[in-house]
Amino acid sequence: MTTYRRSGAAAGPQLAAKSAVLLSFVVALEIVIMISPFALFFYAVFNPFLLALDRAGATRWLTAFFLPHMIVPPDFLLRAIRVAGSVLFVVGMSAFLLCAIQVYVGRLWRTGAATKGLYAVIRHPQYVSLAATAIGLAIMWPRFLTLVLLAVMLFLYYVLAKDEERRMFNRYGDSYGALVDRTGMFLPRRVERLLPGLAPAGVLPGPGTLVAILCLFLVVTVGSGFALRTYTLRHLPLVSVDGVDVIAITEEDVEAMPEILTSVFQAPKVAERLTRARGGEGHRLLAYVVPIDYTMQGMIGDTGEEWKLFERHKTIGMITEYVFHPFAHLTEGHAHRGTSPVVGMSMHDSPAMKRRVIFVDISADKPLAVARDDFGIGVRRLPRFFVDVHLHTGEVLQVKDIPSGSGWGTVPTPMF
Repeated sequence: MTTYRRSGAAAGPQLAAKSAVLLSFVVALEIVIMISPFALFFYAVFNPFLLALDRAGATRWLTAFFLPHMIVPPDFLLRAIRVAGSVLFVVGMSAFLLCAIQVYVGRLWRTGAATKGLYAVIRHPQYVSLAATAIGLAIMWPRFLTLVLLAVMLFLYYVLAKDEERRMFNRYGDSYGALVDRTGMFLPRRVERLLPGLAPAGVLPGPGTLVAILCLFLVVTVGSGFALRTYTLRHLPLVSVDGVDVIAITEEDVEAMPEILTSVFQAPKVAERLTRARGGEGHRLLAYVVPIDYTMQGMIGDTGEEWKLFERHKTIGMITEYVFHPFAHLTEGHAHRGTSPVVGMSMHDSPAMKRRVIFVDISADKPLAVARDDFGIGVRRLPRFFVDVHLHTGEVLQVKDIPSGSGWGTVPTPMF
């Protein structure tokens, strides 16, 4: 039910909710902005905020990620969660638009309150749709900061819905009560009846209860993020090669690369840089193994202008693929796609047979005992150099030093 006048009493919560939604979507849509031509302008404003959070021990965790983003998820659960992110985003956005059309057409034609479609099942489908969209975005771009904003957004939606229902009862009385009797607030009526402790429709809980509800939202969302992060770290496909921690995008590379890297590390140019890169106590060396044409390698280190996604001017196509083909950006380059301009090009000459190994120095104020510690919250990351390797022969094709930071400068970026 949405056809009513908004009273001044709701102006504060309404403004707060709109602000929370806007901020939440800006943070969650960072993935869209960072591959657009506007990335540099966006980060000129946003990055100082991220860096301030990242420098303070109490808030550093807010910039961290809680799900794998730079590797193919190593087990079924993590794959299913990533696919669910795309589904929730698409379904939530579609449902929101359909409900909005239904409401505004009703206002235009003066047909009265919306009571059909999703409104025949729940009273606030637009809030539910936006919540689903926000959860999907949080999965696709999984910063903890997004989870905190999601919890605040859900809380404000709850407050707004309660206030709206209070005003609807005041305006329509028993006729609105009949609607309440046959529909649920955010879930179907038969489901909400099973949930204990729900305040009656139209009754806004007291301040103490509202604070408790907000804390509950924060605990559930942020706690879920930490649980998923712990699960992810325990399942990362990590191996050790001559004292270097190695992580690869796909399981096949995890199995194939150790033998190849053993000989690669002995090449003079590589061995010399490895010696310089090893930082001693409190440091570990992490090597990312990616296809040589891996789209998002610029997020690991500044490996070249062509891997700064905001320079590629293909924002719409890349976002469409990212949403509808969740793992395409990770697996591209792993198979010969016939895109070479050279007719008759051998499979052994295609990008599918080449890997880029990007070395990152990991340090922290506390001992880093095992490879999983490379991904701890608050570790410092310093990209050092990369090596291009032929997967079939093990030949070292190129060795190149790279500057500190990523292709986006000092922006904190995903780590796994």
